[in-house]
Amino acid sequence: MAHRTTHLDSPFPWDAGVYDAHCHPTDTMAGVKDIPAMKARGLAIMATRSQDQDLVAQVAQTHSKQDSTAMSQVDASRKLIIPAFGWHPWFSHQLRVDSTSEKVTFEQKKAHYDAVLQPTPSEKNDNGFVAGLPDPRLLSSLIDSMREKLLAHPAAMVGEIGLDKAFKLPSTAPAHPDMPTEEGVTPGGREGRRLSPYRVKMDHQVAILKAQLALAGELGRPVSVHGVQAHGVLYDSLASAWRGHEKEVISKKKLKRVAPGAEDWSCSSEEEDELDWAEDGMPVTKPKHKKEAHDKAVRRPLNLPYPPRICLHSFSGPAQVAKQYMKPTIPAEIFFSFSACINLSNQDQMQRTKAVLETIPQDKILVESDLHTAGDSMDAALEEVSRFVCSVKGWELRDGVERIGKNFTKFVHG
Repeated sequence: MAHRTTHLDSPFPWDAGVYDAHCHPTDTMAGVKDIPAMKARGLAIMATRSQDQDLVAQVAQTHSKQDSTAMSQVDASRKLIIPAFGWHPWFSHQLRVDSTSEKVTFEQKKAHYDAVLQPTPSEKNDNGFVAGLPDPRLLSSLIDSMREKLLAHPAAMVGEIGLDKAFKLPSTAPAHPDMPTEEGVTPGGREGRRLSPYRVKMDHQVAILKAQLALAGELGRPVSVHGVQAHGVLYDSLASAWRGHEKEVISKKKLKRVAPGAEDWSCSSEEEDELDWAEDGMPVTKPKHKKEAHDKAVRRPLNLPYPPRICLHSFSGPAQVAKQYMKPTIPAEIFFSFSACINLSNQDQMQRTKAVLETIPQDKILVESDLHTAGDSMDAALEEVSRFVCSVKGWELRDGVERIGKNFTKFVHG
């Protein structure tokens, strides 16, 4: 089937509304001042570690529209900022799962890092590495703090969370003094340091991920998920959250047995109720059909063990893995987000991304920059990946940008 022209060399339709589904401008606070001048209409800003949770909240408070649901309003100085609070797998070693005491001795600290890192620092007689790491924090304390922030920000999501088999911890030794430093960089990242031989054990990463998924389910919030070289275990971890809550898929044969005029409780994605937001910030179901309308809005069930919507950010898996997430029995809505810096980084990645885009439904596609500095570079990255998506899907450029913007609205607000 021939694709329609996408006018990829034509001016980019920023006025149609472009939304960054995953970015990290608080990693470089010096660049946050450039957010009002950006062409993108909205940003979903991820937290990752202890040093940026409050910064994400601060940027959302300072730069966002007062009405976070005003997705269509064009305002050059006020953006739609969706804050996300979460703990990235790169920092999962800093959390303790099986303890109740905040304070630790050095021996307890050493025992914790031996338990969650591979190889263990003790195997390498590396007390200096352990001494340079922060005292581990209670996972329960993190979850309590995240809950507080999410309740204070009704439109906030959970992120960035996930699993990563590839990464290694940076050395705890200072970076070389000749290493160039960037102004306003938030501490806690790599900061130019060489990498150590240590990785976080996957079972520990999974425990941290599952705790945050449970919180998102409790509060009915969407999540942004990181997955690198862990596609199988990531799917299994997510599936374990919704196990026992799968949708019933009614076969065509069974549907034919339904008596004419009988109440049909089955639904498709187009027939599902819409969500709105109550004054207290909790999601509320708005029935689409008049026969289902009633005087008082019905709240979406909370305290479910799985998030209502999941974004697989900068999805790098093959099409075969993407198809796993399209099973009609999955009760959560699964979105796929793509970035230029990951998905268009080389020809192999571009071909893999093209195959995935050709596989997934058009209403489940998001774009992102995944960049750490706000401003022109973030806008350029969003334009590049948006043009690529429209080209692969055969969409006219304006039509495609509008489609992706609607998908963002659906992911964020339901």
